[in-house]
Amino acid sequence: MQRIRLRYTKRGRLRFTSHRDFQRAFERALRRAEVPMAYSAGFTPHPKVSYANAAPTGTGSEAEYLEIQLTERRDPDILRELLDASLPDGLDVIDSVEAHTSGLADRLQASVWEIRLDGVPAEAAEGAVEAFLAAEEVLVERRTKNGMRTFDARAAVARLEAAGRAGDRPDGDACAILRLVVRHVTPAVRPDDVLSGLRATADLAPPVPAAVTRLAQGLLDEETGAVTDPLTPDRDAATAATSQAAGLSAAKAPSGSSPAAGEGTA
Repeated sequence: MQRIRLRYTKRGRLRFTSHRDFQRAFERALRRAEVPMAYSAGFTPHPKVSYANAAPTGTGSEAEYLEIQLTERRDPDILRELLDASLPDGLDVIDSVEAHTSGLADRLQASVWEIRLDGVPAEAAEGAVEAFLAAEEVLVERRTKNGMRTFDARAAVARLEAAGRAGDRPDGDACAILRLVVRHVTPAVRPDDVLSGLRATADLAPPVPAAVTRLAQGLLDEETGAVTDPLTPDRDAATAATSQAAGLSAAKAPSGSSPAAGEGTA
């Protein structure tokens, strides 16, 4: 049994793909690429695919992760190419590694998000960010399946900063760009919750819907606010295993040839 971990994207119009829609598209891609999948037992077997912390519908992402189990070994790079070719443009498989460790989901501790606020001056966004970060608590409401729920959006934000750049709209208006690092907590705090918090603390209300993209997710360094690649431990383990195998092969190799049977020295 081989386990492969994949990183994929949701770009362009495909950001509106729901998680269930992606699951269907990915299972079709597995069949097209003729991947030797392992299946669950029971009356309705399903391919063994584990999805981890999918982005909300309507947000783009450069860092979605999943794990598949195979009944036959495959080269991770070739498998990535086959699956990428079998998915629509915008759902792109950009990284693949054989799993040598456990706990991929546990390593997804935080996400880096970029929020584009068209029509909002950078100065206004910077002032709103200062007010948000200065608050000890920022309560927001969100509707859940159990009704409206109130929770603190401030505690989950490890880092938040604002910048400005020229817009790409025909009118050339500038827009503000927010970059934030959000811890994965329960209940989950999403980028739209942070926007609700900015509205509550500083009355920041973009004139058009924000464009949200997840840039990364992984282990969080609390001191620096950096989020690191969650597949690195698997790469490191694979490198260590390869080095160990090479060392064993070298140790077993004969150091020299011995005289043939029947031969002697003069």
